Amino acid sequence: MAERKGFTLVEALVGLTVLGVAILGLAQLFLFSLRNNARGGEIGHAAFLAQQRIDYLRTLTAEELDSFPSLARNEQADETLDPNGDSAPDYRRVTQVQASGLSYAVKVLVFSSRQIGRPLEDIVAAPWSNGIRAVLNTTISR
Repeated sequence: MAERKGFTLVEALVGLTVLGVAILGLAQLFLFSLRNNARGGEIGHAAFLAQQRIDYLRTLTAEELDSFPSLARNEQADETLDPNGDSAPDYRRVTQVQASGLSYAVKVLVFSSRQIGRPLEDIVAAPWSNGIRAVLNTTISR
């Protein structure tokens, strides 16, 4: 009798099962990478917003830094930001300026939108457990 060449039904089903498991693993990896990329973009945006605030503060005089935040200059120490303009706030930026002689210690914290509306004292006291996306510290001398 001649030998038959090919796969049996059982072999084909086992092969399809192995292929299905591999594809599910790849799908999970794909979803993980999408979440990671979105989080990386969020952190990059937050770092930009923190640096933007520090750059602005560097333009102020000593008298203006002493009076930060000033309503006359439309400044806020705790603000919600919507950088993409979709009318939904994306970040919460907290700016702290503390005078120390001829210099000013500046700390800018940028949180995700989940922290909007929460008490300021709570999120500043434990920023790492409250979804912080960026924190920048610097000293400004005058």
